Amino acid sequence: MTNHARPVPSEFSIGQILPTLLAIASGMFLVILDSTVMNVAIPKLVDHFGTTLGTIQWVITAYTLALAAVIPLAGWFSDRFGAKKVFLSSIVLFVISSVLCTLAQTPEQLIVYRIIQGLGGGMVAPIGIATTFRIAPPEKRGSIMGILGIPMLLAPILGPILSGSLIEYVNWHWIFIINVPVGMLAFFMAFKFLPATNPSKEMKLDAKGALLAPIAFASLVFSIHQGGDKGWSDGPALASLALGSAALLLFIVVELRQKQPLLELRVFRSLPFFHGAILAWLNQIALFGSLLLFPLYLQQIKGLSPFEAGLYVIPQAVMSTIGINIGGKLFDKYGTRPVVIVGISSLSGALLALTQISAQTGSVYLLISFAFVGLGQGLTLMQINSHILKLAPRELVSRVTPITTSAQQIMSSFGITITTAYLSRKLKHLSADASADLGIAFGHTFWITAGVAGLALLVSLFLQKEKQL
Repeated sequence: MTNHARPVPSEFSIGQILPTLLAIASGMFLVILDSTVMNVAIPKLVDHFGTTLGTIQWVITAYTLALAAVIPLAGWFSDRFGAKKVFLSSIVLFVISSVLCTLAQTPEQLIVYRIIQGLGGGMVAPIGIATTFRIAPPEKRGSIMGILGIPMLLAPILGPILSGSLIEYVNWHWIFIINVPVGMLAFFMAFKFLPATNPSKEMKLDAKGALLAPIAFASLVFSIHQGGDKGWSDGPALASLALGSAALLLFIVVELRQKQPLLELRVFRSLPFFHGAILAWLNQIALFGSLLLFPLYLQQIKGLSPFEAGLYVIPQAVMSTIGINIGGKLFDKYGTRPVVIVGISSLSGALLALTQISAQTGSVYLLISFAFVGLGQGLTLMQINSHILKLAPRELVSRVTPITTSAQQIMSSFGITITTAYLSRKLKHLSADASADLGIAFGHTFWITAGVAGLALLVSLFLQKEKQL
């Protein structure tokens, strides 16, 4: 007697898509790392080019503006030409512009080349996240998005360490040269493992949206940078804020009337989606508004070198890695709410502890605080993003991802700007008193991010279970 066994469907394993995840992660790591290495290099570039701090700050600002301008176009380019082709082209442009940066002879040339870098790098993250979400089974998305989130967490932490060591022991050119081998690896892996998609030749470009979106997002980012640096009474800051706000309102009106909009803003009609987006924005402000304060405090108050300051955040990197791996598994099992509440509680408690720092604060206190910031970072960043994407219609994920990425770019810039602007004012005020403890200014500044984190914790208490639209 012959038994005809029915075929048993094979159980999904992350190993099946791991090469694709690593290809996407390497590209994202390349771009995010380059966004952070410049912070430590600014003083060196001022000396090398014999220019002012205000001029060299544009090396960072111009890159951020280019990112903000091109991110909204990622969804259309991905649908029209295929995600894989656009991803590969973006990496090629990024690597070429990195080489140009090493050849810059003037600050103006470096600024132009950084703009090209931003145009190349802006589409990598939204395309990578959207691709990952499409290939991940619904029941495994937390774990899989957690793997993808590792470069998003580690790059901002490792950037100052890498930049500090290269500047201290080699020269500033290497912060761009290092992009070449990393970029070549990312290109090779993406070429081999990224799934090809069929481009839609019927996908028409929303010309009005394509014009208004870069104007709106770039103007808003510029106004935040300019207002934080020069003050909100500055003419260019106010003009840029007015232009960005007007362009954004007009963009929203245009997009809601389009059959094939550049960004699918209709998803904000869903209250759970809007709720998740607000939580993501608050988390971004609290997190990135505080991350820049760490190396500044360690170098300016503790007198550490850039490399030594980088070593101090290793516990943060370790705990963020642990957090994102554990958080992804808990997300799949229990959903967003419990994981995010624990994560934001960790972040809020650590930032509250940092409000008490001064020049005399001990290393153990700092290391423990940084570690719990990292844990909160790991438990929240990708889990909130996964929550938002789960609430979006599956066929619109490529259009929703640029929305969240653009908004988070603006919120990150806003967080950095408000904290650094407040810190600068506090330091100027205390500097007049020779006996003043300048470290207290950093403690006072952490109250801003701790307050935003506390508000995020309150919002997280009302998160609803994901049900894809």
